[in-house]
Amino acid sequence: MILFEKTGLVSGQLIQRYKRFLADVRLDDGSVITAHCTNTGSMKTCWEPGDRVLLESAANPDRKLKFTWLAVERPSGWVGVETGMPNRVVAEAARRDVLPGLPGLHGVRTEVKYGAENSRIDVVALDGGDRQVFIEVKNTTLKSGDWALFPDATTERGTKHLRELQAMVREGHRAAIAFFVHRTDVDRFDVAREIDPAYALELDRAAETGVQVLPLAVRMVTSPNASGLWSLGWELPGLLPWVPRG
Repeated sequence: MILFEKTGLVSGQLIQRYKRFLADVRLDDGSVITAHCTNTGSMKTCWEPGDRVLLESAANPDRKLKFTWLAVERPSGWVGVETGMPNRVVAEAARRDVLPGLPGLHGVRTEVKYGAENSRIDVVALDGGDRQVFIEVKNTTLKSGDWALFPDATTERGTKHLRELQAMVREGHRAAIAFFVHRTDVDRFDVAREIDPAYALELDRAAETGVQVLPLAVRMVTSPNASGLWSLGWELPGLLPWVPRG
């Protein structure tokens, strides 16, 4: 089931990604443009020069950068690099009551302020018993072997979110962290302990407290049309196992 879809996308070949926000791309018509990259992380294992990329045209004709980089095709499969997409897909799955690991949700809201540390939850809903369910979504793209890993860089903000989720559980609510595994060439998940030991420790503590850990398998459905434009859809077929790396 496709939960969210983008159409009319432009294809090209990646030249370079630089200054975190910028990517130079040679389009299929031979022209070279600079696209906006929403992913400010390290993007390790996500791209190499020469990879095919899919770009979305900006809705605002006055925007300086006319394209946004959505996805990149690696030799082993597609990787999603647009960081706002995971929140949209998870929220839509919750609205349709098809979010893996959290059945029976309704009353879905997004970007709601909560917690003692001035946070904003990505998705909050009610379960079948009308208990609040707080869902934090993390775009997960780092790969090592068959593992998807999070984070790809130290994240004090992510550790704060884990503390906030634990506080919600202690108050009698439900809480979950959804690792949106935004690539199709992995079959298991683990926290990147060597990159951010503090985050890894907090995730273990959160799981023991009762925060649900949901490594979401993501399927990206791509298709070019006769005019050379592409469509890109997102599906959530299930959960990946959380398997510690030896």
